[in-house]
Amino acid sequence: MSRNRDQVQPYANRGLAIVVILALFVLLSSCDSRVRPFHGASAASVESPQEIQQSVGKEAKEQVTLTYWAELNGNAASIKSKFSEVPFFQEWQRRTGVQLNFIQPPANQGKEAISVLLASGELPDLIEYEWINYPGGPEKAMNDGYILRLNDILDQYAPNLKKYLQAHPEIDLQVRTANGSYYAFPFIQGEPRLRTYQGPIIRKDWLDDLGLEIPETIEEWHDVLKAFKERKGAEAPLTFLGVPNPLFGIEGGGFVGAFGIKKNFYQEQGKVKFGAIEPEYKAFLALFRDWYQEGLIDPNLAAVDSETQDTSMILGRSGASIWNAGAGIGTWLPVMRARDPKVELAPTPYPVLKKGDRPKFGQLAPVVGVSGSVAISTSNQHVEESARMLDYGYSPEGHMLFNFGIEGVSYEMKDGYPAYTDLILNNPNQWAPSQALAMYTRASYFGPFVQDVRYMEQYYALPEQQEATRLWSDTDAALHILPVLPKTEEESTEFSVIMQDVNRLVDEMSLKIIYGMEPLDAFEGYVEQIHAMGIDRAIQIQQQSLDRYNAALSAR
Repeated sequence: MSRNRDQVQPYANRGLAIVVILALFVLLSSCDSRVRPFHGASAASVESPQEIQQSVGKEAKEQVTLTYWAELNGNAASIKSKFSEVPFFQEWQRRTGVQLNFIQPPANQGKEAISVLLASGELPDLIEYEWINYPGGPEKAMNDGYILRLNDILDQYAPNLKKYLQAHPEIDLQVRTANGSYYAFPFIQGEPRLRTYQGPIIRKDWLDDLGLEIPETIEEWHDVLKAFKERKGAEAPLTFLGVPNPLFGIEGGGFVGAFGIKKNFYQEQGKVKFGAIEPEYKAFLALFRDWYQEGLIDPNLAAVDSETQDTSMILGRSGASIWNAGAGIGTWLPVMRARDPKVELAPTPYPVLKKGDRPKFGQLAPVVGVSGSVAISTSNQHVEESARMLDYGYSPEGHMLFNFGIEGVSYEMKDGYPAYTDLILNNPNQWAPSQALAMYTRASYFGPFVQDVRYMEQYYALPEQQEATRLWSDTDAALHILPVLPKTEEESTEFSVIMQDVNRLVDEMSLKIIYGMEPLDAFEGYVEQIHAMGIDRAIQIQQQSLDRYNAALSAR
């Protein structure tokens, strides 16, 4: 699962309809490549330089003001409505001597707003976006005239990022296009422990009341969910996210992974596969079809967003879910215990078919984050200042600011360890740790820096959270996930067109089979349709990209 509410937009409504995605592709593909400097946008909140509360660094010979387009993180937005009011962004500007004039799209409308922005031709200096998902890929975004190729710029003005990438060639290959072009300042999670934060969560107090053990196999899960429904009155014993696309909550490998596949692309000993056309996916659909008919999974599974999931777990409508250690356990447990001190939540292993088997799949984020990468636009008149400011996040001082904030305020050094203060962990304003972190750092969400594992060691303070990351990491996912695979412009364009149609059909037919609107035997016809849409070519493109990546890595 690519989106993490611990690290991206924690309270974002991610329900973007398939038709909107298709419309976005058409719009982006047809954008006028002629660009003009940014002067304003009707769909965004624009902060004037006068709104910036902190003055820029006195060492600057000439005051530089840059326009910066980005979505404000949901945790930060729950406290302050503007970037200029957030202490982290004030301090970043003060230290780098660059003033930022933020252009902030409406909440939860970033994907729609970026299409309007690019179509307008009025570009801000810096754009924080999921550039890997630009139709045709980031190479096309450069060729379309929106963002700059950064190779020479990194060499001249970004020594810290350059040094990091030289020391980590496997990451370096993932932040470039197939043509070798650097296109953005990336978010990097180099430490494996940072990349597993999601898995099954269950009401341990209910299990104890019912005399049941933590489930490990699919059969045990069935018995537990049935008991939750019949003996605990759970209306939706198992709930998980159904947006921005159906079955989103299981894309990390929950339940479907027990059948030896993932819903999307994965690899088996270097060979790329697409799980939704494998026979095992039919077996998974048969399971969820039965569970749906028995009332064991959320009847609104296609519409469950993060707020609905929170409510179902907190109020006892559900007894199990697949979610994050921070935004799930860390958010639910304190609220639930305030209502009932006896409530217990526990992480469970990723389900398997046979007792004692090691889970093949589990959530494991890529080293390079999809979100949070910052590109320099072609209308930028201060490229050097922009690059140096963005490079600051990869410097020793910048690393501490992005991960821990301001020394003496949000953290203190104790025996060489950056320990968060009570401002973060026991905030006097009653802010949750996730909110306080978002005010003083970027540690808990994507951005142009390398995330530090010491953030997680303190953020996941509850024993249940610490056990969760240990348990959910105990899989073979690292052997099967695909790295971020750079593609050529032609490959990216062709791949995007194929997969939009394929993903739409996968989502549509998966739901119809689970709901009983289509017979299980319709699976074979659905697979034929996917082949006709070009899935074999999409797999071939992924395979070419993987082979190219592995060859380049071996040559280093």
